[in-house]
Amino acid sequence: MRKKEETYYAIGVVAKMFNVHQQTLRLYEREGLLKPSRSQGNTRLYSDKDLERLEIILNLCRDMGVNLAGVDIILNLREKIAEMQLQINELVSFLKGELERKAAQPQTNPRGLVKSPPANLVRLAQILAEKEQRQSQAKTNPHSEASNK
Repeated sequence: MRKKEETYYAIGVVAKMFNVHQQTLRLYEREGLLKPSRSQGNTRLYSDKDLERLEIILNLCRDMGVNLAGVDIILNLREKIAEMQLQINELVSFLKGELERKAAQPQTNPRGLVKSPPANLVRLAQILAEKEQRQSQAKTNPHSEASNK
């Protein structure tokens, strides 16, 4: 199976797409906010991912009045949050597997009596089920999530 080829855009094209000056894009690169790749001729090449990041930068600056130092902090926090969310998802998957494994194994004490699962594991299973339910509701009705906050 062939890997999908990514599209790249030159600085002039990106500047026109977003109605910004090319010097603005160069400034964002100097400040470390954008990191376009380079061609063999050293031309800046912006990927779709770079364009998504640029859109966030422009929204923060234009619409919210955030300065470039603030934009840098926000972008770094977004990346850290995304990494942490992946770790949380992995932990949740692991815990769900452990809960299912423990639930499938009847536990007995030394006298041969079956023990009920610990209350904290039962509560954790309930919390995970509630979280999944909220996430599925948010996906089907994204506006209801905003009104619940």
